[in-house]
Amino acid sequence: MEISHYFEFERYVTGGIRRSVAHQRKMLDRLGLAYTTEPSLEADVFHCNLMGPRSAWYARRARSRGVPVVAHTHVTAEDFGDSFRFTNALSKPLRPYLERVYGLADALICPSEYNRRLIETYADAPTTVVSNGVDRERLEGFEALDTEYRERYDLDPPTVFLVGHVIKRKGLETFVETARRMPDVDFAWFGPLDRRLKGRETKALIDGSPDNCTFTGYVDDVRGAYAVGDVFFFPTHEENEGIALLEAMSAGAPVVVRDIETFSWLDDDEDCVKVDGSGPDAFVEALERLVDDPQLRERLGANAARRSEAFSLERVARRYRSLYDEVVA
Repeated sequence: MEISHYFEFERYVTGGIRRSVAHQRKMLDRLGLAYTTEPSLEADVFHCNLMGPRSAWYARRARSRGVPVVAHTHVTAEDFGDSFRFTNALSKPLRPYLERVYGLADALICPSEYNRRLIETYADAPTTVVSNGVDRERLEGFEALDTEYRERYDLDPPTVFLVGHVIKRKGLETFVETARRMPDVDFAWFGPLDRRLKGRETKALIDGSPDNCTFTGYVDDVRGAYAVGDVFFFPTHEENEGIALLEAMSAGAPVVVRDIETFSWLDDDEDCVKVDGSGPDAFVEALERLVDDPQLRERLGANAARRSEAFSLERVARRYRSLYDEVVA
């Protein structure tokens, strides 16, 4: 079996989608499945990760030739808004476009149950939930970077942190305002900070953030973030899954999340602390509990690490083997 594992706009797309594709290809290697990263109609399966116009073109022709089409549903109109400049304006026309192109697939891969429920309102194609997974090997040895990264960014423990693109949708305003209410605690957001792609509100939030709130920009070794991060603070408003969350859990960090449907699989006060509220006050209360209680941090972090084992690439890879066999059959 050969897979055409295509990632349109691969040179330009970063963040969670790029990381998911890297995970998939690592799993294909482990499964011993042959694949090409080029769009090909000669393969046994055409698997596209981003349904741009070129992917849609190949998907139509693959179906006409009897080649099964598998598509990832990384992108929804719901999580497209409040991301970068112009994304709010594009999110409305994006939905009818995605309804058409997701409808070209013989099977849709959804990274979470929440994403699947959403996608089932887009298209009638069969859906399968397959997590993006967490690459535990990528994080090996992260503890050794603690001193280096604390000195580089002047961070004192316990540090509250987040990893990912700095965008409003991920709870930027809540992150900044919570830091403002906790001036004695260091907050650090590790992730790309390309101001050319930021809207006016996003830049104002970053520029107006308090002194204890650090935006590191791109880091050459993301393990450093998990080395210095003592509490993972993820007040995102909309998420399809959250690879950084899985990485933080795998690293044994206790996590504080907004209580949204995406995270319904997490158990409050067991795997994480969930906060039900839009403003920062409730998050301050939750974070203060963890900052002031090392034993609570240790318990929740250990539970999170155990829960994350189900998302290892070794376990997720089996789902791909089954899915490819099904669509080919």
